[in-house]
Amino acid sequence: MAEIGKGVTAGKLAINVQKRLTRAQEKVLQKLGKADETRDVAFEEMVSRFNQQMAEGTKLQKDLKAYQAAVKTMHDASRRLQDCLADMYEPDWFGKEEMDSLAEDTDTLWLEYQQNITDKSLLCIDTYLARFPDIKARIAKRDRKMVDFDSARHHFGSLQKGKKKDEAKIAKPAALLEMAAPSWAQGLISAHQVAQTNLSYNQAEEELGRAQRIFEELNVELQDELPVLWDSRVGVYVNTFQNLAGHQEKFHREMGKLTQNLNDIMTKLEEQKHRKPSTATATTERRRKADGITMTAPPRATPSRAGTTRRRLKVRRAGATTERTPPTRTRSPAGMTAAADGLVIYGLSVQQNPSLAPVVHSLQVKAIHDYAATDGDELELKIGDVVLVVAFDNPDEQDDGWLMGLLESNWLQKKDVSTKGVFPENFTQKV
Repeated sequence: MAEIGKGVTAGKLAINVQKRLTRAQEKVLQKLGKADETRDVAFEEMVSRFNQQMAEGTKLQKDLKAYQAAVKTMHDASRRLQDCLADMYEPDWFGKEEMDSLAEDTDTLWLEYQQNITDKSLLCIDTYLARFPDIKARIAKRDRKMVDFDSARHHFGSLQKGKKKDEAKIAKPAALLEMAAPSWAQGLISAHQVAQTNLSYNQAEEELGRAQRIFEELNVELQDELPVLWDSRVGVYVNTFQNLAGHQEKFHREMGKLTQNLNDIMTKLEEQKHRKPSTATATTERRRKADGITMTAPPRATPSRAGTTRRRLKVRRAGATTERTPPTRTRSPAGMTAAADGLVIYGLSVQQNPSLAPVVHSLQVKAIHDYAATDGDELELKIGDVVLVVAFDNPDEQDDGWLMGLLESNWLQKKDVSTKGVFPENFTQKV
């Protein structure tokens, strides 16, 4: 309640208190059924839809804010994950600069997505809901003015009913007045009573007209605004979710590109790992570079000289050329195949598959350098390939520094000895 001395006079305060008492009395009489109540079924339906519309809009606003908070949480989690990856990513790994740029682009994309949700979708629903408090206050005021109108109407009606009774009483002055007052004063008393009755009647009529005018003005305004507000909800929902869907589509499309870039960087990093030699191999390679050694395959005899020519394995050094003889290999005895007939290798019986006999007692070597085959009978090697060394069908065809073998991976898949080929021994090391 307003305090006296702060823009509210005692007279206004008394009027407000009287209005509240009159409204309370009128509502009690209406609930008890002793006074009729003005009803507008169409307007009540509008108010019901207004309350439903406001509740739905408030829920949508709440859920949008929750969605925005979830996006911010995901942004923070994504940023921490990108920072973790950037801290672990070593400078000599593939795509270090691309990885840093990718983290910045991802962070920027998340920020833009959050801002778009705030500026477009959330701002749209906030503007829409800002209209409801004023209309809600005017609906409440309209309800109060309707009670005032009913009260004034009932008061005026009661005065109309009692007017005839009062006029009859005034026409017959009380015996006491007739006896106490002289004859000339009796007319004045009657006139005064009539004037008071007419004054009360006129005041009630004016109050009724004023209450009716205020109520009808508010009622007409709200009857015009509420249907328009109800119809506007469709456009607001369409605009809100179209903006949200558009921003989501753009965000996920751009994020998909960044994710693909990250996947490409990881794939190339994996390839870099496979291409990078092992620690022991890298140490040997560094020593060779320090000594000026260049790895080359030993020369092979030409077809016309096959079986009669032997060549030495040559290791070329910077400024000098030396020769070294490969270690002498001990061949298996002639009866080795027969002794192995009862063995089972890689799930196959040697007795049932005689072609497996050369593989049973084979030596295993591992490629420490790539070797590109230059002839049809040569075996192509990649770093890390495991080779099963087998004997030449004709020992006279073996050149110094060259071995016959087949890739273990091909053997495990095909079990076919015919995939064998010759390869330089100095490109491998014994397993």
